[in-house]
Formats: sequence, structure tokens, C-alpha cells
Amino acid sequence: MLSVEEYLDKVLALADLVPSSAEPIGGGFGRILAEDLFARYPVPPFTNSAMDGFAVRAADLGIGPTRLEVVGDIPAGAQDAPPVRAGEAVRIMTGAPLPRGADTVIPVELSDQAPGDVPLPRSVVVDPLPRGSNIRRSGEDVPVGAKVLRGGASWTPAAAAAAASVGYSEVPLRRRPRVAVLATGSELVSPGAQLGFGQIPDSNSILLAGLVEQFGGEVVLATAVPDSVSQFEDALDLAARLGADLVVTAGAISAGAFEVVRQSLEGRASFNKVAMQPGKPQACGMLTLQGRPTAFVGLPGNPVSVFVSAWVFLRPLLAKFQGAEAAWQAVELPTEEGWKSPSGRRQFVPVITGNGAVSRSHALGSGSHLIASLHLANALAMVPEGVTAVAPSDMLKVYPVR
Repeated sequence: MLSVEEYLDKVLALADLVPSSAEPIGGGFGRILAEDLFARYPVPPFTNSAMDGFAVRAADLGIGPTRLEVVGDIPAGAQDAPPVRAGEAVRIMTGAPLPRGADTVIPVELSDQAPGDVPLPRSVVVDPLPRGSNIRRSGEDVPVGAKVLRGGASWTPAAAAAAASVGYSEVPLRRRPRVAVLATGSELVSPGAQLGFGQIPDSNSILLAGLVEQFGGEVVLATAVPDSVSQFEDALDLAARLGADLVVTAGAISAGAFEVVRQSLEGRASFNKVAMQPGKPQACGMLTLQGRPTAFVGLPGNPVSVFVSAWVFLRPLLAKFQGAEAAWQAVELPTEEGWKSPSGRRQFVPVITGNGAVSRSHALGSGSHLIASLHLANALAMVPEGVTAVAPSDMLKVYPVR
């Protein structure tokens, strides 16, 4: 039996970086930046005023209020600015370029002038401030050549604003990995359909497709496939024609009599037992579909097993396809209740975090069929392999799943 880490290494070995393309900075949010971005412009691009007030020379200020001649206005966006000479001041707005000769800005509140839309005065009385007050120097935020954004980071509106501020109109973004989701089982029917004897709604393809999108993938196919090897292989061919980089299946990988995924892919993929609960049966491999290599990950069929396995294995795999970080930061929280855990297997329990503690989202804990209560969970509590019982107030690592 493989450890979680050993099996994760096998899964991650399947990923090849998807290509990138130059995209306008105003779109592609949620995709991954393909390379570091360095400042082409300084930020701020010019030395400017941090306040509405008066640009002056500190050498003209006395130890008390000083009257200066006002020689002009500089609004934000001004194309030129009158220089400031001895005994002079220029009225200046926040963000406007500092005029030649000035080295200090006195806020309007420290003058004898009223704020707002008032006529330009002939002179102004200002209180003294130290040289350099209320001035933002060119490049004090970011100098030219500084790394502004790191390759592998998620592309967000804030990242786009940062890129725009340092001179970019386009950026290289990884395309989303294309993923085909196949939920197996002749018992599966479309959600909302009338259930016949032995039938259940197909929740797995809905769950997996949603998680793929949440993890940054593009779903090119999401469908249920009956327990037929020929129909399963037809679905694989369709996935290949749709350009899938990865095929993810749910179900049919263990030791039953109708394990269509195993029957089809035995010898082409590895079928493993992993020391975890839920999610013991797992499968993965590199397939050749329609003449091109296609990664394959096979998850168990029970919905909670699908959910847990997707977070533990599929999430970091899709991150690696995109060259992204796959950090999953845990916090340690006490439990509000106790439960049992299988010996020698790492247990992942859907939990609700609140009031500084965790409780199971369902009284039956990590039962792999408890799909109807799964939406209540906002985290997975991890019970180590050597622990067979959790007591109230025990500290557990808790991983977010929202």
C-alpha cells in the first residue's frame, strides 16, 4: 500500500506544462502568469505631490507662518508646470508632478486658504514643514527593473493593475488544462430524471467538473458512461478529439466484477491502494489516445471519496500543469467531538470550522456515500495514520476546501 505522498508523486509525474500565450491585461483572470514580470516604468513614474496644497521651497519657510507669492496652478495630469523660485509657491493637486525648484508640499489645511474649488490666490501664508514633506519620489514604490509579479501566480484584477502601472499591455498566461470528466456506472442517470430500480442520480460528474474549474482547469467533456468497455473507450476517444490534456474518471477502479475502467486500462495504467480513508483505490497513468499522450487519473466512485481525492491529488496535479504553486495551508484546531479512525490509514474528514473548533459535517464522519451533507463542509480534518481514535479537544490539521 502506497502512502499519500508516494502516490501523489506518481500523479504529479504525469503533468507537462500547458502552453502560454500573450493576452490583454484586462482579461484571463484566474489563469496562471507564465513568467516573472519586471518593471518597465518606475512607480510613481515621476515625483509628485501626496497632498492638495502648495509646492514650496523649504529654504523659504521660517520658524512660523510665511507669506509666499502664488505663481500658478498644477492639477493632476498637467503637461507642464511653472518653476518655483525664491519666495514663490504653486498651488498643486494630489498626484500632480512636482515643479522644478520645489522640494516640499504644504497641505492646504496648513495654509490660510480654503480647500476646494476656489480662485487662485495672489499669495498664501503657510506653516513650516520639514524639507521633502508630502512628496512621493519617482520609483519609491517600484524602481525600473524590479520584479513586480512572479511567474506561477494567479492572474487577478489586482495583478493586472500592477502590470499596467509598470508598462504592460499584454502578459503571458498559461492556457487552462483541458480536462475530460467521466463518471462510470450503469446505475447513473441524469440529475432530475425519474429513478428506476437500482438507479441513482449522477452527482459525480457534476462534482468533479465543478472542482476541475475551481482548480483552474477547462472542462471539455463531463458525462456519465455505463459499465461497457466499448462505450468507455468511445468516451476516451471523444476526450482525445476534444483535446483533453487529462482524463479523470470516477468509479470502476477497484476489485468488483464490473470495473470498466480497470478492464479497459489494465496494463496501460497503474491501479493502486493508498493508505487513506476515504479513497483507498486510486489509478493513474499516461495513455496514448488518438496518437497523443494524455494523462489519466482514476478516482473511486463514492462521492465523498471523489471529493477528498480531488482535493488531495487532482488539485496539485492541475496546478503543476499550469506551473502554479499548489500550497494547501493547514491550521491546527481542536475538535468538538470524538470519532474513530482506521489503523494505518490517513483519514480525511469533512468538517465545519467555527468558533475556533471543528465538528464533522455529518454524524457518520467520512462515510464515502454522504454526498447530501458534503456541501456543509468548509474544510477537511486530517487524522494521521497512527491515530485510531480522536478525542474531544484533540488538535488536528485542518485544510480549507472552499
